[in-house]
Parts: sequence; C-alpha cells; structure tokens
Amino acid sequence: MANDPAMRPAAHGGTQAIESAVAHGATTLFTLSGAHIFPLYDAAVGGATAIQSGASGPLRLIDVRHEQTAVFAAEATGKLTRVPGFAAVTAGPGVTNAVSAVAGAWVNGSPLVLIGGRAPDGRWGSGALQEIDHPPLLAPVTKSSSTVHDAAGVGPAVDDAFRLAGSAHRGPVFVDIPMDILFTPASYAPSSTAGVAPSLPDDEDIERIAGLLRAAERPVLVLGSDVWADGAEAAARTFVDVTGVPVIANGMARGVLPPDHPLLVTRARGAAFAGADLVVVVGTPLDFRLGYGQFGDPPAPVVHIVDSPGQIAGHRPLAASAAGDLTSAFLGLARHLADPLPIDEWATGLRERALAAIAKDAPDLASDADPIHPARIYGELIPRLADDAVVIGDGGDFVSFAGRYVEPRRPGHWLDPGPYGCLGTGPGYAMAARLAHPSSQVVLLLGDGAAGFSLMDVDSLVRHNLPVVIVVGNNSGWNLEKHPMRFLYGYDVAADLRPTAYDDVVRALGGAGETVTRPGDIGPALDRAFASSVPYLVNVMTDADVAYPRSTTGV
Repeated sequence: MANDPAMRPAAHGGTQAIESAVAHGATTLFTLSGAHIFPLYDAAVGGATAIQSGASGPLRLIDVRHEQTAVFAAEATGKLTRVPGFAAVTAGPGVTNAVSAVAGAWVNGSPLVLIGGRAPDGRWGSGALQEIDHPPLLAPVTKSSSTVHDAAGVGPAVDDAFRLAGSAHRGPVFVDIPMDILFTPASYAPSSTAGVAPSLPDDEDIERIAGLLRAAERPVLVLGSDVWADGAEAAARTFVDVTGVPVIANGMARGVLPPDHPLLVTRARGAAFAGADLVVVVGTPLDFRLGYGQFGDPPAPVVHIVDSPGQIAGHRPLAASAAGDLTSAFLGLARHLADPLPIDEWATGLRERALAAIAKDAPDLASDADPIHPARIYGELIPRLADDAVVIGDGGDFVSFAGRYVEPRRPGHWLDPGPYGCLGTGPGYAMAARLAHPSSQVVLLLGDGAAGFSLMDVDSLVRHNLPVVIVVGNNSGWNLEKHPMRFLYGYDVAADLRPTAYDDVVRALGGAGETVTRPGDIGPALDRAFASSVPYLVNVMTDADVAYPRSTTGV
C-alpha cells in the first residue's frame, strides 16, 4: 500500500488532519496548548523549517485561555462563513471543558469539527495522564463521535468529519485521536473536496404549501438561522418580493430583509401571530422562542420548512411540511405563486404596527435618566453601526434589549448563543467575527454576568491582534433572574454582583477601556472605542431597577 500512487507519502496524523481541514476550506485552527495534539500544531505552522524562515503554515493558529473559547470561536466561524469551524483540544479536561460549547453548536446546528487528544492506545487502561473515554461524553451532542485507532486513518476521518459537519442538518463532529496514533507516520488516502449534494424538497410538498398560501388571507413568514446557513437568503428575498408575505426574522436570518423593508414586521410579531391564519416557519425549530408553534387562539395552521427530515417538528400537528435545500424550496414556492398575494391590507397593517413600536422606543433610547437606562446605550450605538457591522450578544437582560433594538442590515451579521443559551460565547465569537470580517466593525455586547465567564480571553484577542469593541451593560447583578425571583418570592438571593471595573481588567490584559456613569458620555466613549486599534471595553453602569420587559419585541 505504501507504493500505491494514489496514497500520500508517510506523514504523522497532524499533517493528515491539517491537509484534510484545508481541503475543506478551513483557514484557522482554534486551540489551547496540550502535548497530546502537538502534531496538529507542527502541521498547522508548516514545521520547523517554516518557523525558522518566518514563512506561514497552511492554517492560522489561534490559541486561547479556555477550551470552550476555542470551540465557541470555531462554532462562530462555521456560522459566519458557512464552512465548518475547526478546533482542537488536549485530552481529558481539555475535552470536558469543551463540552458545553459543543452542546451549543449541536442545538444551534452549527458546522464544527473538533479534534480531541487522547491518552495513548499503547497505554490504554494503565492509568495514563488524562485517560478517559471521550466519545461517549460527546455522542449525545454531535453528529458523530469516534476514535481513530489506525495511523493511516487520521486524514480520512477528518475528511469525513468536515463533510458530515457541513451537510444538512449541520452540526458538530468529534474526532478522538490517541497520542501515539497522532504522532505515528503513515501513508494515507488523499483528502476529497467532494461535498454531500443537498436533497431537494418534494415537489408535491411545495405545491401543497403554495396552495395553503394562496388560500390564506393573513399569512406570516418566519425566517430562521438555517436560511442563512443554507445560503438561501437571496431566494428568501425573491420569494418575499414576489408574494408580499410579511416577515418575522430571527437568529442569523435577521438582515435577510433590511430594517426599512416594507414587509419586515418583526417588531409586530405579537399582532402578527395573534391575527395570522397561516404561519410558515422556515429554517428554525418550533421551540420556546416561537411558543412551541402555537400561534394565536385558536392556533393558526403551521407550515414547517426545514433543511432535512429530522428537523420537522413532531410535537404539534402541521398543515404541511417540506424538507430539503431551502433555496430550492423558496424558488419553488415563488414559481408556484408567481404573483403577489392579495394581502396588502394585512401586510401594511403589520408594518404600521411595527413602525409604531419602533417609534414608541424613542424616549428610552434617548433617555437622560441617571442611573443610565440600558436602552440609552443602544440609542448611542445604533447610529454608529456601519451596514456591515457584526454584532454579538452574550448575556441575559442587557442583551435582550439588543434583540429588540438592533436590526442588522445584512444576514449573517448577528450572533448570539442561540436557544441553548450558553453564556461565555462572546470573546470566542468576537475572534471568529474579526477573522471572518477583517474590515468590519465587530461589537461584542456583554452583560456583566456573562463577562465573568470568559473575559480572560481578552488576552487572546490582544495577543492575536484582534481589535473588538466590547460594551458591558453593568447593572451589578443577574437581572434576568433577580426580577423574576422577586416577583415569585418577594425577595432575591444569589443575584447580586459587584459594580466591577471591567475596563480595568481589559487594560491589565493589554487592551483599553473606560467606565461610563453619565448618559451623555456613552457616545464619545463609543467613538473612542471604534477608533482604537485594540480590544476596547466600555463599561456602562446602568440602572439595576430597569428590567427588560419579558417579551421579545415589547408589542
């Protein structure tokens, strides 16, 4: 087999893995140093000769301060670029530290390949350092979780992992490689760049959905993150422009319609769902964010269109469903309908409600209250955001305001932890955003509670020269829990934090920042942050008694 011309010359597993990753479009490996995975680093930088000559290797190596940050960064890379993100962590606690981030990618449907180091096969069962069987821990939250026991199988395993992670329904794949296997040279099969052809939705399903839309008097279209992940944003826009169906966007589909589009009615979602006689949900599950698919009373009929059959909701009756390539689904519906639906009065009424809700926000966005109303931060930030800004939310109460006020102008430019709700995503997501969009503004919105999970990784942003504007809404507590607990019990516990000077922390790590206590100082502080060439944290002290109204839109 070593003489087979179809085989690559003998190389250690790191070379095999990196070659496969690069073949599938990976440009960065996110990691935290560990001896179990040294061959990956050797291959990523191009070996000793490249290091000595100052040449760059095939992958940029970004090392962080906590393994979950590496995986969050890889997950966000998959979200932003639609190419599976790539991360590697060392054995034992390196893998277990990454589990929460992998679980978030699983729930979010984010394409991700994670390589884990592993105690040597030759010493397995002898009590080697960090010896633990990882795949059973990762199996419930990955598309595949396996160990490679053949030195010639590392490259093919990583090749398969990228292909699986990037195919519908997307998600994380875990590849476990024992240390002795990763270090051992072997001849191996070359990587394949062939992807998995998307399945097409059934024509009869599309025709049935078109018929329901044609008969509806008050339809609503909900667009979710998989519309972006599937590359279907242009087709979605075509469908909307052809039919005139009003749209509610969530997740990374925010921006498919720009904020001024007459059919964007996200801020009127309460009225839309209450009055709809048909709700078409595309590219997102019927989970708690959408009332589990119960729209109105009595509930409106629901159509669910997803990228693969396993994503079709099974917990409630559906009027119709379709599974497959979302671009094909939208274009197929547009062909069947061809002309605008006679729903102008319905769509116009919802848009007027949405504009009224936006206008109602104006006093809070301009509030001169002291202590600072959290909304004032967004009143200052939004006019300063460029069309291609990437906005990242990591937090509870403070970031809920962002979901209400910030409306991206482009799809794929909004990032949040998603339905799993895992805090600590922010610095990793910011790394990925800065690398994916090097010339864009990158703004990380942090609650002061979320800041405690991963602020140390500002050190990684500084070391790798990845400037980011970080805005902390600092109410010195866990407001998302504090106010509901007071409502339920009349008191609260375990919900208070200190009014910490997080900007001091960032300065100590090599960045810059300032604390703001007066509303009129927010704008100038943001200007200084955007003009800075380092990670810059604006620590805004806000009124702890102002809680976000527990509605996604406030209408």
